[in-house]
Amino acid sequence: MSKELLYSTSLTGASFLLFELKQVLRLKEQGLSDKEIRSKVFEENYFQYKVQNSAKRSLPSVLRRANTLDETLRKMVLEEPLEVGKMINLYAIMKTDRLFFEFMDEVIREKLQANDYLLEKKDMNTYFTYKSEQDEKVASWTEKTVDKLKQVFMKLLFEIGIVKNKETGELSRLLIDERVKEHLFFIGEHDYVRAMGE
Repeated sequence: MSKELLYSTSLTGASFLLFELKQVLRLKEQGLSDKEIRSKVFEENYFQYKVQNSAKRSLPSVLRRANTLDETLRKMVLEEPLEVGKMINLYAIMKTDRLFFEFMDEVIREKLQANDYLLEKKDMNTYFTYKSEQDEKVASWTEKTVDKLKQVFMKLLFEIGIVKNKETGELSRLLIDERVKEHLFFIGEHDYVRAMGE
């Protein structure tokens, strides 16, 4: 895992964003640089947002995710069914957000391994408390920021299908497309496949 990645709150301004990721990957396929993509997204409202500021908030995360994907994964996002794109997007989110990756690895994976299919509020609270004891930066975040991150984590888990019901916190095991799994293993990303609950 990318230990060099610092803990960040960037997910508060960028949740699942699969549509946006596809748009950026299409532009990359056309050979555009990140700078050119930025201009195009803003000038042509490529993400179809009502408010331009939303694009300013989400684009840096989308570009980071797009840049972590190799050509095979990029093609899969663009050409394969939606579920495949969702899996790869989940991988890209974990790859670019250490706090979310560790949550998947330390909380979700362990629960699924123990056949515990319930994500409770206390699990989320315990995780964030533990991280704030481990890391000064996390400890410095306001309660409001931490609450927002908890909401975003829950939303991400729901969108990918790991959380079946946001109210009850009922969990479900992901069915990872074999080709995605094989490719991630092939490029040495075993930790990420395991964190998805495999």
